[in-house]
This record gives sequence, C-alpha cells and structure tokens, in this order.
Amino acid sequence: MTHPSLLWTNQSSVTEFVLLGLSGYPELEAIYFLLVLFMYLVILLGNGVIIIVNLSFLDICYTSSSIPLFLSRFLASKKTISFSGCGVQMFLSFAMGATECVLLSMMAFDCYVAICNPLRYPVIMSKNLYVPVAAGSWIAGGVNSVLQISLAMQLPFCGDNVINHFTCEILSVLKLACADISINVISMVVANTIFLLVPLLFIFVSYVFILPTILRIPSAEGRHKAFSTCSAHLTVVIIFYGTILFTYAKLKAKDFSGADKVQVTGKIISLFYGVVTPMLNPLIYSLRNKDVKAALKNVLLLYKLTIK
Repeated sequence: MTHPSLLWTNQSSVTEFVLLGLSGYPELEAIYFLLVLFMYLVILLGNGVIIIVNLSFLDICYTSSSIPLFLSRFLASKKTISFSGCGVQMFLSFAMGATECVLLSMMAFDCYVAICNPLRYPVIMSKNLYVPVAAGSWIAGGVNSVLQISLAMQLPFCGDNVINHFTCEILSVLKLACADISINVISMVVANTIFLLVPLLFIFVSYVFILPTILRIPSAEGRHKAFSTCSAHLTVVIIFYGTILFTYAKLKAKDFSGADKVQVTGKIISLFYGVVTPMLNPLIYSLRNKDVKAALKNVLLLYKLTIK
C-alpha cells in the first residue's frame, strides 16, 4: 500500500490560491467594494490624523494587511494570490490582531487605575510600565503569528486551492490542506486562549472593580465623568471581541474538514473585526482626548488655509 505522503508528491502542489469572496453574488460585490473602500479611507484619515497622539498605527497596519488585497480582488478578473503572498498576509493579520487583543486588555488596566486609584495614576501608568507593555504586546503578537503561520505553511496543499473567503484567512486555508491538521488546531486553541480568553478575562475582572467604584461616586456629574472615561474603551471591546468570538470561539470539527462552506453572513460578519472596529476607534475612543481634538482643529485649519 502506497504511503499517503507518496501520493501527495505525485500530485501537483499548490502555488497559488483563488480567493472566492462574493464571486457567486455579483450584485453584492459592487456594493461591498464601495462600502469597504469608504471605510478604509475613513480608517486611514481618522487614524492618520491622530497617529501622533494615539496608538493608531496598529489599526492602520491591521487593516492595511488585508483590505488593499480585498479591494484589488474586486477589480481583478483573476482573483488569485501567490502561496508566499498568502503566508505574508496571514502573518500580518494574525500578528496585528493578537497585538490589539493584548493592548485592549492593557487599556482596561489603564481605566482601572484611572478610576480606582486616581491619585496613584501618574506613578503606576508611567513610561516605565506602558512602554515595555506596548513593546511586549507587539513582540508577543509577532512570535505567535510566526508560530501559527509556520505550522500552516508547512502543510501540503495538493488539491483544491479555492479559499472561500475574501483574504487568506487561516481557518479557510487550513481546510485546503491534504494532511492531518490536528497540531494546527491544538496550537490555535492554545493561542486563542492566551490572546483572546485571557485578555478578555482580564478586561472583565478590571470592570468588576471599575463599575462598583463608579456607582459609589456620590454626585451624578462625577459618575458621568468617570463612566465616560472608560465607555469608549468598553464599546471597542464589545465590538472587537464580540465579532471575533462569534467567528472563532465556536469552532467545530467540520469547520476544518471542508464539509461546510463559509456562509455569506459569516464573511460579512468578519468585516466587523477587520474594518469596522478600526474605523470606529478614532470616533468612539480617541476623539475624547483633548490632544486629539486639538490635532483635528489644526488639520481643519490647515485645510481651510489651503483651499483659500
């Protein structure tokens, strides 16, 4: 009996992938293209304006790792991506996503200190803390991405090369492998626990202490100011983590076997954590910052002087 690995070598290996996207729904493609293009421009403009006074560089990197590819495939007649290009795209998306998860948990700690220990805030949230934490978040996200993508790209792909997604989404790619992916599944479960569940638990615990502290503030104005400090962060967390958990937390064996194709609704929902959250960040979080408002006023003033 011939060993399966020998059978794979007799088949042509995959050198490129076809991104299916919404190819079966041409009426939706034009609408979706314009919608995503508009949101991507808002992301670049909104986060670009405040990049000096906020960590918006992450949102720009996160969306730029996939959205330009996504938009170009709408215009191209041949919706393909090279094997290596697919690996690079997965690495960037995975790294940026994991990094943002960790940073959101650190922002929850920032809110906790600001509300529960306001007098010690300048001491606790100093450069000695947040600079190493920010750098560690980027490093951890990058290392995890290297591990996950290395395991995925070492698999043999010798059959179907059609990815039923807009981009090289790792779960959709794993479905195409003609080998056992149990190691990949275990690795991703561990990674999701570390970069999704642990930060989410940290955020939850932080707000368990934050909310009672806010409710104990005697004045209504004081409670409003305290809540507004963290309300934007909480909104971003709900949108970002909500869509990710909806997509990834309920993984089933059939999702990896390729028996059931990703539905259109699933693809549209994936847009939320890929585009909508980075687009809303400047509006619901950063625009509360006085420095950001000042930066926007300067940009608008410069624009008015330019058009005169």
